Amino acid sequence: MNHLGELDLSMNKLVAPIPECLGDVKSLRMINLCSNQLNSTIPPNLWVLTDLLTLSLSSNHLSGQLSSQLGNFKSIASLDFSSNQFSGNIPTLIDGCQSLEFLNISNNFLSGSIPQSFRNVKGLKTLDLSYNNLSGTIPKPLEDLFLETFNISNNKLEWRIPDGGCFRNFSAPSFSNNLALCGPITFHVPACPESHHKSWLKKLMVSLVILAVMVAIALLAFIWKCKQKKVAIPVHVSPQTTTYKRISYTELERGTSSFSETNLLGRGSFGSVFEATLSDGLKVAVKVFNLELKGVARSFDVETTILSSIRHRNLVRVIGCCCNMEFKALILTYMPNGSLEKWLHSCMYGLDLIQRLKIAIDVAAALEYLHHGHTFPIVHCDIKPSNVLFDQDMVAHLADFGISKLFDGGETIIQTQKLATIGYTAPEFGMEGKVSINGDVYSFGILLLEMFTGKRPADDMFDEERSLKQWVSEALEENTATQVMASALLSSEDQHYSAKEKCMLSTFELAMNV
Repeated sequence: MNHLGELDLSMNKLVAPIPECLGDVKSLRMINLCSNQLNSTIPPNLWVLTDLLTLSLSSNHLSGQLSSQLGNFKSIASLDFSSNQFSGNIPTLIDGCQSLEFLNISNNFLSGSIPQSFRNVKGLKTLDLSYNNLSGTIPKPLEDLFLETFNISNNKLEWRIPDGGCFRNFSAPSFSNNLALCGPITFHVPACPESHHKSWLKKLMVSLVILAVMVAIALLAFIWKCKQKKVAIPVHVSPQTTTYKRISYTELERGTSSFSETNLLGRGSFGSVFEATLSDGLKVAVKVFNLELKGVARSFDVETTILSSIRHRNLVRVIGCCCNMEFKALILTYMPNGSLEKWLHSCMYGLDLIQRLKIAIDVAAALEYLHHGHTFPIVHCDIKPSNVLFDQDMVAHLADFGISKLFDGGETIIQTQKLATIGYTAPEFGMEGKVSINGDVYSFGILLLEMFTGKRPADDMFDEERSLKQWVSEALEENTATQVMASALLSSEDQHYSAKEKCMLSTFELAMNV
């Protein structure tokens, strides 16, 4: 196939080495073999495909070292070698990839130091080196790059974290669980001493890691306990002092380039969402409602009423609105890292176990506030991955309140004809149209199962006789739960296999009980 441009065999069960003949198809621009069971090493002649734009080999069983010929990919924009068994050093000739924007080699066995040559990959926006055995220091020249996403957590790095340039935009999770890093307090590491007390820092970091794990487990247990006892989690809620301002149609039209496709973030049953830059330079998301659809005007009123009255770190914040007889739009905080749907089901992205636990806690905190921390209970009615959005620090925010219900008269159940998304809906909602806070909790349980199995509730393997929840329940009863866990989260060769297995079993049990 001498004119083949794209090859996508991802998410199958292919078991074999990568065919060497791929190197003969010089026309290839995209190769996606992620989420299979490919083994052996990368064939040498694959490196001669110098016109490749995208190469994804993530979530396989590939091993060996990354060749120094990696630098031959002069045009490559995206490289994903994550969740394999690669070892050895990161090739210093990586700077040959002058067009590289996305690089993920997390969850491998790479060792050695982070190459200084990364400084020459000027277009790099995403760099994920987490869950390896990298040692040494973080190269200070990385400050000069325009990185938007950076993760070196769970390695053996030490000494000073750079605090200039792009590092001002990063947060503590990017650096967690290393040997002995130090730097600004915002990164949750000790301040750097004048002399390098290596052994003292190592002991302190080990203590901090143990403490962080204990806190995460305690939070999960506390959320489950609160659900059982209907006790509200105390949350820190900012005073509602933000002005809810109106923004003109002209400003929105200018900020979205006349609502062009290039600014489109997504479409839904209500209308469309666009990225916009306001006149003061603020980047926002503009949710434009399609008023030709039945019930959309009511959905706009509901969402405006609810979003303007709530404030929580894990809820998408409304900035303003634009409203007249022919046009209705909400202006919301821009979420640069997209939705949980994208991070769970796209081979170009990935979430490790700790990240998924943090996201679950974020969503639980948002629901706890809506149900128990507001003047009147608010039921979201549509908890699903596409309604969980991430800010620049990967903090989860619950979004889309178009069919939500405000219980302002002492009610505990409301009847409605507006249906939520099939697969996430509680049985009483789907069959009888009954809305209650228990329905949100049920949907949250399904969300947990999807996050840790990697399976959508509407997957082809499920039908009227067998659901995602029943599938996991059967696995728990038969002590085969490890077979339904997302393969990227649990590897028999992982040195922390036992701890991760226990953590995921506890999460499944929690999901089955909510």
